[in-house]
Amino acid sequence: ARMEPAGIAPAGSGGAEALLGELEARVQDVVRASSWWERHGVDCAILALSLLALPPGFLCLRSENPLLFALGIAMLGVCHYTLTVKGSHLATHGALTESKRWSKIWLLFFVEVCTSFTAEYAKYGHVKMHHGYTNVLGLGDSSTWRLPCLNRYVYMLLAPLLIPVLTPLVAVERLREVELRTALRTLGLISLGLYSHYWVLLNVSGFQSPGSALACMLITRSLLAHPYLHVNIFQHIGLPMFSRDKKPRRIHMMSLGVLNLPRLPVLDWAFGHSLISCHVEHHLFPRLSDNMCLKVKPLVSQFLHEKQLPYNEDSYLARFRLFLHRYEEFLVQTPPITELVGLQ
Repeated sequence: ARMEPAGIAPAGSGGAEALLGELEARVQDVVRASSWWERHGVDCAILALSLLALPPGFLCLRSENPLLFALGIAMLGVCHYTLTVKGSHLATHGALTESKRWSKIWLLFFVEVCTSFTAEYAKYGHVKMHHGYTNVLGLGDSSTWRLPCLNRYVYMLLAPLLIPVLTPLVAVERLREVELRTALRTLGLISLGLYSHYWVLLNVSGFQSPGSALACMLITRSLLAHPYLHVNIFQHIGLPMFSRDKKPRRIHMMSLGVLNLPRLPVLDWAFGHSLISCHVEHHLFPRLSDNMCLKVKPLVSQFLHEKQLPYNEDSYLARFRLFLHRYEEFLVQTPPITELVGLQ
């Protein structure tokens, strides 16, 4: 992995702003020349297909045939992650539609009904903190993913299975900070999502007992939990971290503090390109849809290479090995601050 901030042409704040302005202008040209289908259609179609695949998935679970049953579990698991990760992520950034009203509706549907989380906190924690202060210690440093009490194997291999249980619990805990009306709406929508899933398993899939239906919910909702946790830590932790008062300019912050993984078919589909192979592009242009991030990727990587700025890339397996090897340093201890002379 190319991770060190070596070889950066130090540009003062004016230089950094000019660089970002130049890149933004080039990307804007591509966006303007793109059709609605490219800008929003492709990603909306993937989400629509995921919703349409739910009924056949639930019906497969009625089958006595173990292969059909396994197909149902796989379909429901992948659809669950497509709606909850890709759908929620795009909705949180308002990247699904140009309409403000529909953006709000999709945000509530994907984040609260599908993901059992709170829309307000998803927006605040992800858009405002993680994107506004990427890799800035104490703000957007991905520290919410740290569980120092766990050892490396438990964290990397077992902890992901808790994600479907912890998500609604964390959401409820966060509701203390919002007004009553919002809290009641969130509780209502989360309950609607969880109860609908449970009801369909009993009444459509033909599960006989509450226990078996709950076990099935847990299995489908944790099907891609491992890559979900891993991707969230692999792309920021272990890269340069910055202090609050000396954070670099945006273009340096994103080129230094973000990493792209290679394309991975199932994860490209379920998590979206902006969380896998176009994470640098996504951090520079968070309002672009997954398909548009993929479209501008060659332009962004060429631009950063041209200007001698880092463009971090590494494979999933290499990151996995690195995190197992340096777990204490990355996920237990406080990371060291990177000082960038001339880049603040």
